[in-house]
Amino acid sequence: MTTALLPLDGITVVALEQAVAAPLATRHLADLGARVIKLERVGEGDFARNYDTAVMGLASHFVWLNRGKESVALDLKDSEGLALARELIGGADVFVQNTAPGAAARLGLDVEELVREHPRLVAASISGYGTDGPLRDRKAYDMLIQAESGLVSVTGTPDTATKTGVPSADIAAGLYTAQAVLAALFRRERTGEGGVVDISMFDSTVEWLGHPLYMHLYGGVQIPRMGLSHASIAPYDAYPSADGQILIGVQNDRGWRALVTQVLDLPGLAEHPDFATNPQRVANRAEVDRVVAEATRGFTTAELDQRLAAAGVAAAQVNDMAGLAAHPQLSERDRWRSVDTPAGPVDAVLPPTTFRDVELPMGAVPALGEHTGAILAELGRDDVEIAKLAASGIVGGADLTDS
Repeated sequence: MTTALLPLDGITVVALEQAVAAPLATRHLADLGARVIKLERVGEGDFARNYDTAVMGLASHFVWLNRGKESVALDLKDSEGLALARELIGGADVFVQNTAPGAAARLGLDVEELVREHPRLVAASISGYGTDGPLRDRKAYDMLIQAESGLVSVTGTPDTATKTGVPSADIAAGLYTAQAVLAALFRRERTGEGGVVDISMFDSTVEWLGHPLYMHLYGGVQIPRMGLSHASIAPYDAYPSADGQILIGVQNDRGWRALVTQVLDLPGLAEHPDFATNPQRVANRAEVDRVVAEATRGFTTAELDQRLAAAGVAAAQVNDMAGLAAHPQLSERDRWRSVDTPAGPVDAVLPPTTFRDVELPMGAVPALGEHTGAILAELGRDDVEIAKLAASGIVGGADLTDS
């Protein structure tokens, strides 16, 4: 029997993070109930705070990635600021960092040293290319990793290589970091010991490229860029309707027969010698696409959608963000919630992990240094000490005016 306890209740995470990869990892940990304390630069904070002003004056990336966290603004280049950070980390279960190569160690937050001092600590370190190898010291942004890993070679149209529309390399690294932290915490339950885990954006993206990589290694094939189509399956693309388009994906020969007999009213194509099997359809892709498109133009998108669903043929609407925001699969399943931010409440979608006995929290997005004073008080600093630290610029934060 389960209990309505958040999975990471009682776990404290300290994060020296910026941009996307680490903030995504720690936001997932916060969603699961961990207390996440975000260390930020005094006066500037996570530079993702300034990417844009789309969300009522706040940056869209920051709002997406930083709900449910507490923000502490510290000058880590000052010895007192560094001492405060080390004190916070010493009392935490997890430390996550994704600073530039070697930056955390140069600041005095070397993960190996921290784990030696605090054997139960789980320290997760995200890098661009890993801790060794010829590119270990190179700066790594999402677009650069997508290019270096070859992801762009399989993404886009035949004429144009394209990065993905979301930061896939960052997201991959963030998800593997969250997974690694959970695994390390589970191991700690049995051994009593934490440890250091390294995650690289490059390795995370390479893992996602298993299919095209194996096609090259053992088939001698570079998977071509196919737009919305598929290199190994046909028909698989967006096809025109009388009033728009719809994506159709036929995975096997049964699906082909269902498409042409039950949806498109073309039973003569079911066993056509050029179309009966998937290898034949791929070899004759242009003609397959032509006959399917000619038939789909005779139906509205809604009619096609209904007929495809009734026949069990995989299909989907080709939505934009307006279509996603209004999608009934979100609204009718009650997936929308309100999240507080410094600019007021904003809409957000529940985390994809759904526990049936407890709803995961969606905490507020913090202002820069919003919790500095409160957390320093937890560390035993009185109002006079906090005021002195603030006056010297060692700490900063929205709550310090009341200290």
